[in-house]
Amino acid sequence: MRKQSRLFIYTRLVAAFLLLVTGGAVVAQDHGDHANMATDATAPAAITRTVKWSEASAWPSGKVPSAGEEVTIPRGTEVMLDVQPAALRSLTIQGKLRFADTRDMELRTDWIYLPGGTLEIGTEAAPYRHNATITLTDTVPGENINSMGDRGIMLLRGTLELHGNRDHSWTKLDGTAQAGSTSIKVLDATEWRTGDEIVLASTDYNPRQAERRTVTAVKGNTISFAQPLQYMHFGEVTFGVDERGEVGMLTRNIKVQASEDANESYFGGHIMAMAGSTVHADGIELNRMGQHLTLARYPMHFHLLGEGAGMYVKNAAIHDTYNRCVTVHGTNNLRVENNVTFNTVGHCFFLEDGIEHGNEFVRNLAIQTKCHPTLDCVPTNLAANGEKVTQYANPAAARQASFHGGNTLLPSDNTVASFWITNPDNSFIDNVAAGSDQVGFWLSIPEHPNGAFQGTEVSLNTWPRRTPLRAFRGNTSHSNFDGFLIDRHIDQDNTFGLASIPLLPLKDPTDLESEVIETHFESLTAYKNRNGGLWGRGDLYVYSNMKLADNAIGMTQAAGDIGSLPFSSRLVDALVVGETANIGNPTTPEEVAYGRSLPKPSIPDFPIRGYEYYDYRGDVVNTTFVNFQDNDRRKTGALSFLLFTSAGLSTGSTISGAKFVNAKPVYFPKFDSRFDNDNRGGNAYRTLSFRDLDGSVTGVPNSQVLLHDGENDSVATDDSCEIHPSWNASVCKGDIGRLNLSDSRGELPRAVDLESRTARFALLASLGPNAPNTPLVQAQRAALFTRRAPQAPIALVRNGKEFKISGDQSTVRAGTEILVKTERPEVTLSLAEMDQGSWVIFELPGFASATSGTEQGSMDALRQAKETSYFRSGDVLWVKLVAAAPVMPVIRPTDLQASIAVRKEDRGG
Repeated sequence: MRKQSRLFIYTRLVAAFLLLVTGGAVVAQDHGDHANMATDATAPAAITRTVKWSEASAWPSGKVPSAGEEVTIPRGTEVMLDVQPAALRSLTIQGKLRFADTRDMELRTDWIYLPGGTLEIGTEAAPYRHNATITLTDTVPGENINSMGDRGIMLLRGTLELHGNRDHSWTKLDGTAQAGSTSIKVLDATEWRTGDEIVLASTDYNPRQAERRTVTAVKGNTISFAQPLQYMHFGEVTFGVDERGEVGMLTRNIKVQASEDANESYFGGHIMAMAGSTVHADGIELNRMGQHLTLARYPMHFHLLGEGAGMYVKNAAIHDTYNRCVTVHGTNNLRVENNVTFNTVGHCFFLEDGIEHGNEFVRNLAIQTKCHPTLDCVPTNLAANGEKVTQYANPAAARQASFHGGNTLLPSDNTVASFWITNPDNSFIDNVAAGSDQVGFWLSIPEHPNGAFQGTEVSLNTWPRRTPLRAFRGNTSHSNFDGFLIDRHIDQDNTFGLASIPLLPLKDPTDLESEVIETHFESLTAYKNRNGGLWGRGDLYVYSNMKLADNAIGMTQAAGDIGSLPFSSRLVDALVVGETANIGNPTTPEEVAYGRSLPKPSIPDFPIRGYEYYDYRGDVVNTTFVNFQDNDRRKTGALSFLLFTSAGLSTGSTISGAKFVNAKPVYFPKFDSRFDNDNRGGNAYRTLSFRDLDGSVTGVPNSQVLLHDGENDSVATDDSCEIHPSWNASVCKGDIGRLNLSDSRGELPRAVDLESRTARFALLASLGPNAPNTPLVQAQRAALFTRRAPQAPIALVRNGKEFKISGDQSTVRAGTEILVKTERPEVTLSLAEMDQGSWVIFELPGFASATSGTEQGSMDALRQAKETSYFRSGDVLWVKLVAAAPVMPVIRPTDLQASIAVRKEDRGG
């Protein structure tokens, strides 16, 4: 642990130049981090004198600075660095330092401080042609230069102009590179040279299959190197999915780096631009940068600049860092473009607090993003039980280790993301997350901006979770655990739950009850992810032209507003491939025998599936599924469900325009605890169902696909249905909805308030550990977690077949008659998700009375009834439930359209 020393203000600064301030915006926004900062009271002075570093007469001492000297370039003076300088103790630039473009140069110093000054290596009009290296040493540890730390280039109203001559950051393979190869062919090797260092991204499930090589020859687009490749790197468009591995260039002619001791301490250099500063960085290399476990000490850090229009970092190589890559904090309208990162620690491209907007992240490539320099991640994710780390006694202990183990900067860094996105009002276009230990792109959106802005007026008036998405298109995510994650939004303490209040853009973000806006994700690609290609939570999300391949699970979407909107997600014009020609690099015995790598090698029989239905309504439209076929290793299916969810699935989910190429359309796996990550003992998944609108899945238009696995068959299934044993499903016609056999609405108690979005979101908030302690949240929590004692089981009998019902829920078909067998003294029967006027008749032996409904005088009268009714005949009570109009225009599974409570003893009800 490095010590924190006194505030260090360089002693040669003129007193009139600095005014000590204790107030101001920076202090308020940064929670006192810069409370003792000295800030410039006047604008930078115009240059009135230009001298050369090599001129002795240019220096007050009459001598060129010697080794270990503390050097200041005063205001109004421009110094041209024309010779190799001695290793300095420090460098303060009040005026300007410009590297002469006449020779290769290295500047060594502990730190460079720019209070209103300028450091220039090349210009936008005339990029630097020679090699320039700034090496940040650490001869005096523990300094804190004007509250901006140590071992950095630190700007306070300063200007940093770094313009290298290399702008070709990365390309793709043009053909597969086999293990053992000493050359590769790429799409474009322009500007790449002998001696350059390149990195090949992993094209398999393991992100650590990225490989770094030094170029020995370039001939056209063929690149040679001496050390053979250890892994195969795939380089083809396979079954319509572009899985050509990326190749990044790590060499630039302008380099900023920490000295080699940082390899042991993980205390690298940093570049920090504070208020009033300007940064233009193009074609630079950042190596051994970032300071592990230290806030605000990142390789490239735009810190509370406010307006950043016109500023950029582009064409950079950022590699072997210890704390992030590019951090945008309290800064808007920057451009972060065409950068390549490799072997970095913590969230890489990082929007810090959620206040940031208008920033553009375009064509950046992130390779091998790690949680820690040496340790494995301790993630909080939805891993299958069979692959979870087992050293923790229970989930609470694992959560504690993940969030509070002390080995990552923020709790979320243990579930690290290459692109960490905290405000949707930014643009992410054509970026690639090529191998994160955990997540590729993570939209983790706070309710209000956090960190330096927490509690401020601007924060309380900013609603990131209700803000429309600016642009998210053309992005690719591969070789991660999860490819795209739009959920697990951070709380104020930077922790998160496995489910959270969703990103739900509103027409008026200040009004939770205002109209919801559709959110469009366009042309995304996710392949070779060990878990999900995409997990989303929210409503009115439209995913168009998506390509998913070689993932354990292609896509899963959870609802955000508890089924109150027309759909949760629509997958439109997509391509979903189970297994492509990219066989990866098999290593385990099971993989070698199978002939290809597996997404979950610890559970090699994990059933891969293309699209999972879950949690209210999802629509699949005009989508093609390829290569989902069972084999001796594992089962599979193009369409399935979230295994084995305790939240009910809606009968309103649909598919139309589907195409299947060498693909089994449906597979509902039988319960296996190794595959499960969401069960928690619940049985609601047994209501799984979706509607085939045009028969493109089943050949039966307007049919319903239901669970039928021999153990959990639906009572809606009868001889009129088609049974598909290999699917574990039945295909039935008719109006099929949900039957509830308690006083609850599906998995939610009837007492829960769902009639406003404010109430629904209070319910969702009550599930989390950091829920606000408001009366509404308290009421929702009390209703949700107040449970009656366990009840006797219920069996439903139809056409002589008995159906096991667990969890008091079942799918049910309109126009059927069902016998109810139970020892319960009281039962509530309810229908949901059905057409108005649809009915089901129940025969209840031993029941004597009903607490509501219309009593009928005969069975004929009951059968003719147009409203919920009952008829008693001897010791049998007959009940007819008739579905009323839905409570809302959208038929929610939680809205009871017909309900009646029956009792075994007549209690005068």
